[in-house]
Amino acid sequence: MESLSPNLFVKDIRATLAFYQQLGFTLTMSVPGETRDEPQWAMVTNGKVTFMFQTFQSLAGALPPVSRNEGGALLFYIKVDGIRGFFENIKDKVNVIHGLEKTFYGATEFSITDNNNFVLTFAEDEEG
Repeated sequence: MESLSPNLFVKDIRATLAFYQQLGFTLTMSVPGETRDEPQWAMVTNGKVTFMFQTFQSLAGALPPVSRNEGGALLFYIKVDGIRGFFENIKDKVNVIHGLEKTFYGATEFSITDNNNFVLTFAEDEEG
């Protein structure tokens, strides 16, 4: 295996792209929907982290098991460098559900929800 790129189903891809751009992600690819301004699928990257976003409508009946309510039972654990500066940069722009904390296993972490109610936990293995 070489990589994992989650494909998250969302209601509004444009709003989701705007949210992830606040976190430093860059749009790398998209597929237009009915109009160019309304993508049906998009991919963003930041370093080695990739997320894909897709509308439920774009799959129509192709994959019936794909369904969910807002958010989901997933937590995305993302390793970063410079966690304290990153936290300071985004804390007032996002919904922080757990502030900076040093864990028993030595990582410094914080958790937020994105605009689709998915949980993102950012972590860094800090010295000392």
